[in-house]
Amino acid sequence: MTDLVINQQDIIERILTLELVRVTERAAVSSARWRGRGNEKAADQAAVDAMRRELNRLPIDGTIVIGEGERDEAPMLFIGEKVGTKTGPKVDIAVDPLEGTTLCAKDMPGSIAVMAMAQAGSLLNAPDVYMDKIAIGPGYPAGTVDLDWTPEENIRSLAKAKGVKPSEITVLILDRPRHEKLIDACRKAGASIRLIADGDVAGIIFTTQSEKTKVDLYLGSGGAPEGVLAAGALRCVGGQMQGRLLLDSPAKIERARTMGIIDPRKKYDMKELASGDVVVAATGVTDSALVEGVRFHRDVIETETVIYRSLSGTVRRIHAEHREMGKFRLD
Repeated sequence: MTDLVINQQDIIERILTLELVRVTERAAVSSARWRGRGNEKAADQAAVDAMRRELNRLPIDGTIVIGEGERDEAPMLFIGEKVGTKTGPKVDIAVDPLEGTTLCAKDMPGSIAVMAMAQAGSLLNAPDVYMDKIAIGPGYPAGTVDLDWTPEENIRSLAKAKGVKPSEITVLILDRPRHEKLIDACRKAGASIRLIADGDVAGIIFTTQSEKTKVDLYLGSGGAPEGVLAAGALRCVGGQMQGRLLLDSPAKIERARTMGIIDPRKKYDMKELASGDVVVAATGVTDSALVEGVRFHRDVIETETVIYRSLSGTVRRIHAEHREMGKFRLD
């Protein structure tokens, strides 16, 4: 019995490291071939197809709990889709095959292929809706920020915990019309604002490297899938995050109810979004402060991946060279 447990743990360890990296590498390279071509759908579909193929090679009994769409959107990796060979451990999977489709289509910084894997029942099973989010990096007392506070209260609290003035706090926010009042409130509080066009998984992770990225606080609404993925990464390095699903219609509330979400106004903390042993892998498609983008050479493709594991608190960076043999291979 002991040997059986050990063997299964060995399998999980292998899947959650190099095997997981292969999935995001494949998606990143496939979508990178569409960089700068102005075709968001083609870039996204290339990443989805590659990620699905690679996931279905893994010895897992996997379920997509956070995906690109609902069950009727078959071309995407949809919520509830089963992946893997069905011969291994049961796992939850959250995916964003191409975060930053516009960034990739325009060959702008910040596009990544990212996914998370955890034991079954560990990742929040939520509909594909927006989520209000707040996040900071490690090193601050619990309760330094709160989703229910005003922007000014959060900025002042974080500044106090950091030992600086509010004017020395930089807040990262998605550049969307819905955030105009939020941006104004942050500026009135004295903080600097950094706007990003897309990519709030990487944006939230930026708070964990504030000395390098100069980002102290993430605020605003973005996709729920990105929220779960980012929460998994933050758990590995000790940050803080809260999220609330924006269930702003009867249809969305009913859809959430069928997925087990009873309280539509519930505020989730980081461990409720992603619990247990979570592994998150992100491979660069275009360059960013998080990872370098895919590099195509005559005979070699270079990738960079960052992989987080909550159980051990490790962050690994994998620089890989893939030999071209007529077509891209990772086998």
